[in-house]
Amino acid sequence: MPVTIPDKLYFKIGEVAHLTGVRPHVLRYWESMFNIIRPVKSKTNQRMYRRKDVETVLMIKNMLYNEKYTIAGARRKLKQNAGGETRNKQLDLNLGRKEAQAVIEEAVRDLESMLQEVEKLEDSSTV
Repeated sequence: MPVTIPDKLYFKIGEVAHLTGVRPHVLRYWESMFNIIRPVKSKTNQRMYRRKDVETVLMIKNMLYNEKYTIAGARRKLKQNAGGETRNKQLDLNLGRKEAQAVIEEAVRDLESMLQEVEKLEDSSTV
């Protein structure tokens, strides 16, 4: 069954685990085994995966679980596939700014949510 990846710039590790069916500890392990998976870290040190990272996780999962590659074999295959791609550095920089803005906006929403929770706790403790 094909996975539909939501149209957003960043995904938290739990979201990636849910989308891909790969547990968070496995995702962290794959980060150490596959240099191509490089989630950025927020100021709170939370992993933020890009859409490309999610797609790569799905490819790795397919290679390891369905095609029965070893980790070394999957690394070689990914390296071969990446060899044919060229990257436009200016485009990467522009995407970086957009992605940074998205992370900032999400952090603000998270902080507002936490503030509301703290205010609820304060209200309930004064009763």
